[in-house]
Amino acid sequence: MKRKIEEKLRAIKLRERGYSLNEIYKKLNVAKSSASVWVRNVPLSSKARKRLLTKIKLGQLISAENKRKKTQKILDLYRNQAVREFEKIPQDSKEIYKLICALLYWCEGTKNYSEGVNFTNSDPRLIQIFLYSFRKSFDIDERKFRPCVHVHEYHNPKKQIKFWSDITNIPVNQFIKPYLKSNTRKRIKKDYPGCIGLKYHSNDIAKRLFTDGEAFLSIFGSIG
Repeated sequence: MKRKIEEKLRAIKLRERGYSLNEIYKKLNVAKSSASVWVRNVPLSSKARKRLLTKIKLGQLISAENKRKKTQKILDLYRNQAVREFEKIPQDSKEIYKLICALLYWCEGTKNYSEGVNFTNSDPRLIQIFLYSFRKSFDIDERKFRPCVHVHEYHNPKKQIKFWSDITNIPVNQFIKPYLKSNTRKRIKKDYPGCIGLKYHSNDIAKRLFTDGEAFLSIFGSIG
């Protein structure tokens, strides 16, 4: 009994100095529930309150960082597994690229095949993958590409066209007039390259992409 009283008094003194509940029960080697009851109504000086708030914020930061590291470790594991699995897919298969092209187009392309092939996105990697699979899947005429860069007022249109020209391997002189998107300037995305709308003048290829996507969905859409 005497020991419990001594532990309680020590807990109260530590609390008055601004120690957190976790610090107290670990330092005294007592149950957290007991420590919580002992210090529940202990008044704090401004100095003690400042120390306690600092400890709480520091603990929150450490907890958040540990959580971030744990999540990143899981993501890295899954990413490495995916890479090993995807590397097994035959990369010389035209059918694979045709499927990739059709699925990307079904998600991000326009479905109005009477206006040719239209694919819009802001992710340079996705644009490159689509174009690579598009070029591998069909016999195309590079002169039929007519890209349009979508920019905000804070962009330099010439700079963005040059950027997307390098990404797509489509000459600058084939780009049409940039499309200016409205922006309040309250939110300026740093290093945001804008969007690019890829247009390829071929209604026939647009129809083939559309029907390829439909064929995939008809085969796999009812699974499960």
